[in-house]
Amino acid sequence: MHPYLKFTYDTKERFCSYWHQIDEVLKLNPGKVLEIGIGSRFMTGYLQEKGINIKTLDILYDLRPDVVGSVISLPYMNASFDVVTCYQVLEHLPYENFTAVIAELSRVSRCHVILSLPDSTTVYRVNIELPRIKPLKKLIRHPFPRTTPLPHDSSHHWEIGKNQYPLKRILGDIERSNFRIIKTYRVFEFHYHRFFILSKNE
Repeated sequence: MHPYLKFTYDTKERFCSYWHQIDEVLKLNPGKVLEIGIGSRFMTGYLQEKGINIKTLDILYDLRPDVVGSVISLPYMNASFDVVTCYQVLEHLPYENFTAVIAELSRVSRCHVILSLPDSTTVYRVNIELPRIKPLKKLIRHPFPRTTPLPHDSSHHWEIGKNQYPLKRILGDIERSNFRIIKTYRVFEFHYHRFFILSKNE
């Protein structure tokens, strides 16, 4: 069985990330969605139940995507989808491919792209709940972040906050690729996942 399909893959923290994956898609009210890298298929199944027209692409045949293919060269016409999602995928490719892949996502998207990338930058999680006061949940970045190398056995080529990949570099490369960054944030319950909501420039 593929690791994505094992019960242990879907942790409580990962389900919090699934919520954001789904919520960001639904807020855009898309007619047609492409999901690149389908993992456990949780988002696909949920959105299909909500009546969303979603197609899937993955490089792994045993995950049974609609299309087996690579994000480097997507087998779709220009502007084929209202929203393209790509969650926790791009770090498995050398960073030298990053801007070319972002351009490919832009090509097949009509309006928006939603990314999720691993962010290893150290943060402190603050959660304050008091009676009659709105709960405060905030991630506070370490004032003196240090970059550390990836472990040798990692399947990731890069991560935000590791080696020479600060967030500023990733933001700059995205903005130079025909996109406006609507927002970026880390999931409070699973701050290893950072989301980027992107809109194509006119």
